[in-house]
Amino acid sequence: MAPSGSRSVDCWRVLYWIPVLFISLIVAWSYYAYVVQLCIDTIENMGEKIVYLLVYHVLFIMFVWTYWQTIFTKPMNPLKEFHLSHSDKELLEREDRRESQQEILRRIAKDLPIYTSTMSGAIRYCDHCLLLKPDRCHHCSACDMCILKMDHHCPWVNNCVGFANYKFFMLFLAYSLLYCLFITATDLQYFIQFWTNGLPDTQAKFHIMFLFFAASMFSVSLAFLFAYHCWLVCKNRSTLEAFRAPTFQHGPDKNGFSLGTSKNFRQVFGDEKKYWLLPVFSSLGDGCSFPTCLVNADPEQPSSPSGRNPSVKSAGESHQFPPKPLRDSQSRLLNNGQSEGSEDRDKRGTSNPALTIEKET
Repeated sequence: MAPSGSRSVDCWRVLYWIPVLFISLIVAWSYYAYVVQLCIDTIENMGEKIVYLLVYHVLFIMFVWTYWQTIFTKPMNPLKEFHLSHSDKELLEREDRRESQQEILRRIAKDLPIYTSTMSGAIRYCDHCLLLKPDRCHHCSACDMCILKMDHHCPWVNNCVGFANYKFFMLFLAYSLLYCLFITATDLQYFIQFWTNGLPDTQAKFHIMFLFFAASMFSVSLAFLFAYHCWLVCKNRSTLEAFRAPTFQHGPDKNGFSLGTSKNFRQVFGDEKKYWLLPVFSSLGDGCSFPTCLVNADPEQPSSPSGRNPSVKSAGESHQFPPKPLRDSQSRLLNNGQSEGSEDRDKRGTSNPALTIEKET
């Protein structure tokens, strides 16, 4: 028999699907109301009916496809190199002092592409997953795992939005907004006829009325949410980073990962334009390492707030890690800006200055 504790956890996980079920029922009703009640039973012009049905089904398919991808795309696990070995785990467990634990974590992290720390300057470590957190990675209590480039946990998709499905989430917002706007625009004239008694007194008139109210209200909320995430993509920030800036060696900096609008966009949607509008994974990188404007200067990006090279610190102030080469995923993105400048920009991002992690006070 399964322990009672595991059964209660399974019950809670079933409850997490209630928002998804609610959205699914709303979408199923909207399909019936628009296709059957509006297009088939109400609209008399055959040309108008065919055009509406064609456009509607294209938007409906893309909306459902992106929603499905956002829900069922599993978060990627951090690479093995970020996980502690068995000997390192035992060594860490034997140490009681936090300072000694940090020295062990610094030794392990010295060869990893980690450029952020906690607010106090400590190595970011997850006690639950027993790994060094890659940059932009956070532990989600709902998913009970570390999520690469975590944006937020969304109850409406019962999944974490992060590196693995952020593009799908953006497309889901875009197509759901277009879906609602299309319904609102095409249903408007029949909604007006409802109030002027221009529609026959059938059940279709009530579906048409509620369909307009639902689509218009969802359009407003989705427009604000989509605009906000477009701004985040252009700034190369996650929702978590917008509220709490990642901490680099010179201090917190919300623009630390921003490489300019075009490169920020390509980091999420990829280089090949044919995949931009399709819910097919095309994001650049591995989710564990990201190029930063603090390591590789970019003409599109202002200088760091400190006004100096962040890697320059006195020996008495910090521990300095050896230089680390950029990963292929980083160099590919940084060397990809052919249309934005001269060929000199292609030579950037080949090496990385030393990473400095400050001592805890």
